Amino acid sequence: MRPQPKRRTTHAYGTPKNLLVYDRWGGCGRPVVLLHGLLYDRTMWWPVAADLGDCCAAVAVDLPGHGDSAPREQYHLDQLTHDLAMLISRLDLRRAPILVAQAETTVIAETFADRYATRAVVSAGTTAAVDDALAEVPEPYRQFAVPRNDRALLTAYRECLTARGTRTRSATPSRIRVGETPRAPRGDDLFPHLRDPAAFAAMLRELC
Repeated sequence: MRPQPKRRTTHAYGTPKNLLVYDRWGGCGRPVVLLHGLLYDRTMWWPVAADLGDCCAAVAVDLPGHGDSAPREQYHLDQLTHDLAMLISRLDLRRAPILVAQAETTVIAETFADRYATRAVVSAGTTAAVDDALAEVPEPYRQFAVPRNDRALLTAYRECLTARGTRTRSATPSRIRVGETPRAPRGDDLFPHLRDPAAFAAMLRELC
């Protein structure tokens, strides 16, 4: 009998005002923290995370105001980074995490890495046109790439993510960008992790 993939469990961290909801696969190993793009939610990482639970602890987080995580009156990069650090600490895995982020939310991952021990930061995708990018995603995975329509939330986050704080770390972890071309993004660059989830998961396992 083939081994079964780790089951997904759902958890919540924080108070009602700063609640973060996340899914977890695997109970031990290095944490791999998966951050969705703006206006998406944690489900966009399910196809990849299901392949990671046998060797590490995959954690897909709903950012504030997305999915099941509580919205906030204001979105501050410092607070987002702090809350993410507290959530990772609560996992009690005691290993520097790998942070994987889509498009603009790479700023959150890189700011985290500037301030806390981090194994690597992986940037998945760019801000390519959604319709063009979906054309390259296999049909079974397109359900994980449907954004919500919330212009106010998008504006609030983009203002937050362009206000970067002072860099505080002298030693930076590995930065890996997946789904970008050297010159200009193609239409299929937004969802490299959904175009081939197994290959993307294999790449992350090598980093663990």
